Amino acid sequence: MRTATILLLLAVLLFAVSVIASGIGPYRIPPLDVLKAVLRRVADGSDSSAIDTVLFNIRLPRVAAAACVGAALAAAGAAFQSLFRNPLVSPDILGVSTGAGLGAVIGILGNQIVARYKLVVGRRINSATLIADARHSWLDALSSAGALAGLIAVALGQPWGDPVAGLAVTAFICHVGYEVTKDVVHRLADGVDPDIITTAEAAAGSVPGVIHAHARARWTGRTLRVEIEGWVDPELPAKDADAMGRQVGDNLSRQLPEAGSFTWTTRAAPA
Repeated sequence: MRTATILLLLAVLLFAVSVIASGIGPYRIPPLDVLKAVLRRVADGSDSSAIDTVLFNIRLPRVAAAACVGAALAAAGAAFQSLFRNPLVSPDILGVSTGAGLGAVIGILGNQIVARYKLVVGRRINSATLIADARHSWLDALSSAGALAGLIAVALGQPWGDPVAGLAVTAFICHVGYEVTKDVVHRLADGVDPDIITTAEAAAGSVPGVIHAHARARWTGRTLRVEIEGWVDPELPAKDADAMGRQVGDNLSRQLPEAGSFTWTTRAAPA
């Protein structure tokens, strides 16, 4: 009876937390509206409102995933304790560390392969997000390596090895997290590599008749947009200025193949 009561209370608590969590975010939804939306979806299947879109396409799947992960961790802990018939069982028991070490090695190799693949594809399609995700996968491999180092230290009778390995991994995570955040914020703020500007201006300046060139560039998603202003002879006919712009575009595509969009603007040079 006591066990059933505890399970019932935990189920009610999980339900309440899920409802509250589904309403938290930039677009706040009161718990009562969350319940109404769920009941309306169950009753007639309608999902026409903005609340339904946010709940059923974004928040509820995340809450369900979090609940499933928590349940999986709880089940793993319960199975671990049941297997050894000890509620205080720890991973350094004979045999457990060996299995954990094998899992860490598999995690290191798997995450390194995934990280390399994401990095290659991300660079090929100019996706800062995929490159950042590649670093995330590399960090997963690093975490597995730290866990393996801690297990080896403990197996050798050095209990301090586990916390030291954990601190080292945490420091690397903070460092890589800073680098990834800096790169992504730089991209979101329309920042580009200075070499791109230099290359674009050199490509325009190499065309005969361009007296001076000034370039701007920005990323729009995975597309690099380049704008070049070229100062030319004020007596130059518009037809010739347009042809000069096409020459600049040809030079730019050869020297800066990642440029997906090019805009040429002619300016009259001071007399």
